[in-house]
Amino acid sequence: MPARHEVIIAGLGAMGSAAAFHLARAGRRVLGLDRFAPPHDRGSSHGRTRIIREAYFEHPTYVPLVQRAYTLWAELEQASQSPLFQPTGGLMIGSPESVVFQGAKHSAESHHLPHEILSSAAVRRRFPALQPDDNMMAVWEPRAGILFPERCIAAHLSLAARAGAQIQCEEMITQWTPDGEGVRVQTTKGEYLADWLLLCSGSWLQTLLPGWKIPVQIERQVLYWFTPHGAAKHFAPEACPVHLWQFDEQHFFYGFPDLGDGVKVAAHHDGEWTMPDQVRRDVTPQEIDGMRRIVRRFLPQADGPLASSTVCLYTNTPDGHFWLDRHPQHPRVVIASPCSGHGFKFSSAIGEVLAHQVTRGHSDFDLRLFRTRW
Repeated sequence: MPARHEVIIAGLGAMGSAAAFHLARAGRRVLGLDRFAPPHDRGSSHGRTRIIREAYFEHPTYVPLVQRAYTLWAELEQASQSPLFQPTGGLMIGSPESVVFQGAKHSAESHHLPHEILSSAAVRRRFPALQPDDNMMAVWEPRAGILFPERCIAAHLSLAARAGAQIQCEEMITQWTPDGEGVRVQTTKGEYLADWLLLCSGSWLQTLLPGWKIPVQIERQVLYWFTPHGAAKHFAPEACPVHLWQFDEQHFFYGFPDLGDGVKVAAHHDGEWTMPDQVRRDVTPQEIDGMRRIVRRFLPQADGPLASSTVCLYTNTPDGHFWLDRHPQHPRVVIASPCSGHGFKFSSAIGEVLAHQVTRGHSDFDLRLFRTRW
């Protein structure tokens, strides 16, 4: 007979590792499966740092969820005795009419978040590393900062295993089928039964929903680290907040202070479409030059040698919001990604949401924005 578990989790990146932790801590029999060995560099949850921010320009609905995530990251940090979060404050920068500025301002005002509205001149005075155009403005939020994704995933998985979760890496799910009120899962190494299946597989989600033409697109994203030339003190974490920019109607980029390995910057979207097993991992001189032009314009003191680069993946829904819902035909199967390139910061809270779906049958958060809509 195949081994039976209460919950099988497909994918142990940001969402899956957090779900494994919360479910195991709640006493559930959990089997976590991943085709690689997380934390790894093949998906969406690597690259040393991720931004966490509260004045969420994408939609005010995200704010209570990220506030819960802050609490859970702090608890995980304490439980794991590993540094997972570094506060820096954060700036959302754009023209007064931009989506980034207007959206962040709206979320901050709607949820009465501590924030300041800064002119471009004020940004330049307070944060000399950043040089916005004269027509730009910024929303400053003091609670923003940096998460360390590989450490976060490792902490969730380590504590999940300590709480009794069975973690099996380098084991790919090849098929799942309904089995009574539960599911039967076949992998490259065996067959398992479970009451619940959580699909947290990110860019590989489509392989687990055969016959369902879901309109997600996999986007190749390049992350860059540039070595500052002169005035390196301006890029220290105490002098340079995390920052996200909209510099015309449809182009965005974000950046971090220098944590010792260079100033990290990346475009937010704008990557080429790909498939998760066919990603071009090399970074071309033309791509580096394109990012360098942005750096030269807005962070001119970071326009030094390229220290390193890497490629990660966004899995985008048509409207850019998350997908977090039960399978319409199989209510014991829960879809818990994709997250359209902005999900990592929420993963501690989404892991808890998934655990509550299993243990309580509902979540305390308003998840209507994330339901199946195609």
